[in-house]
Amino acid sequence: MTRVVPSGVVEWSPDAEGGFDPGLFAELAALEQQNFWFVARNRLIRWALRREVAAPRRILEIGCGTGFVLAGLAEEYPRAHLIGTELFEEALPFVRERLPGAELRTMDARHIDVGEQVDVVGAFDVIEHVVEDDVVLDQVFAALRPGGTLAVTVPQHRWLWSSADVHAHHVRRYTARELRDRVRAAGLEVRYETSFVTLLLPLMVASRLARRSADHDAAAELALPRVVNAVCATVMTVELALLRWGLRFPMGGSRLMVARRPEEA
Repeated sequence: MTRVVPSGVVEWSPDAEGGFDPGLFAELAALEQQNFWFVARNRLIRWALRREVAAPRRILEIGCGTGFVLAGLAEEYPRAHLIGTELFEEALPFVRERLPGAELRTMDARHIDVGEQVDVVGAFDVIEHVVEDDVVLDQVFAALRPGGTLAVTVPQHRWLWSSADVHAHHVRRYTARELRDRVRAAGLEVRYETSFVTLLLPLMVASRLARRSADHDAAAELALPRVVNAVCATVMTVELALLRWGLRFPMGGSRLMVARRPEEA
């Protein structure tokens, strides 16, 4: 069932539940533009999509949060019609502030319904929150036009599981093979994949080992001291340069994959 509310957001949510505290969106929106990880991930997503997609007409991001990635895609593809969907309606005013012209919907990613098929679907650190990730990927396949492209990022390596994942309400961390198998099982063809947050992996491991579950503070982890954040940003700039030169990292805190729905015969 859908309805348009006064904000212009289309609501559609089939009794969904999600593991996230909606009260954190304001803090997240303030931190994203400065935190090295969000900035570097945006740059990587934009570069990886640009390799595969020249001029998409319709772009859908599921689990768009506060719209930080979607705003980056708007800069990359200024003529595209943008659709942002989010389980939590509390996030969408932040998206509206960043992207006044975007089409916004509250939606469960297990039940994607945006009408006409799209050219690109983005799912950036989303499917690890969903038990039925296979259902989400099947829905993505149906939402893509033939020849359409999926870009997805996920946390990687089971051995990195820590209190940070518990507090983030992750269901899993993926192996490269698991993500590849899930995407292929949905009928999509893998076009590009790599790990990232590779050069900073030792620091990430040390950070996880240093934190006990009882005192984990997700906000503090994002609000890094300026010098530390700047150093990490520089390292991620080097990492992206290596990826652009053709390197592919087998290990890293996160995994990026770009896949395509085959053209119909």
